[in-house]
Amino acid sequence: MGINIYSKRILKLLGTSLILPFTLFEINSINKQTKAEQNLIPASEKDLFLYRQMGASYLCIASKAEVDFKKGLGIASATFANVIIGKHGGAIKELGNKKLDEKRIYNAGTFQIVGSALNICPESIPNNIKNDYEERLKQLVKQNKK
Repeated sequence: MGINIYSKRILKLLGTSLILPFTLFEINSINKQTKAEQNLIPASEKDLFLYRQMGASYLCIASKAEVDFKKGLGIASATFANVIIGKHGGAIKELGNKKLDEKRIYNAGTFQIVGSALNICPESIPNNIKNDYEERLKQLVKQNKK
């Protein structure tokens, strides 16, 4: 028994009625995503503080759970960068309209997370990381005085 003419029409009608809404939904989703990207708000100091503290907390917990320090710091820094890029488009309020790339945000996040972790769990930070952080901090303070 083959498909008769009425069955073909019904299948065609059902196919069209199912495909059309999904197509319109997809177009609507793309438009919403574009509008959302235009409405990104730069990360404020309050936002940065929250993301930095979350990263430092993760780093402290990971260190106490005997996760390799560099891996834990890498994950915390990558998360810091991803949130700023995803939620704020890489923009930071203090820097104006300039958007930072992921690598710069990652590096800045690494430095800030280590600084916060030194306040939260200084015993979990390896001595060479502490020394590198303090040296870099001295350089930054010296640069800002000029």
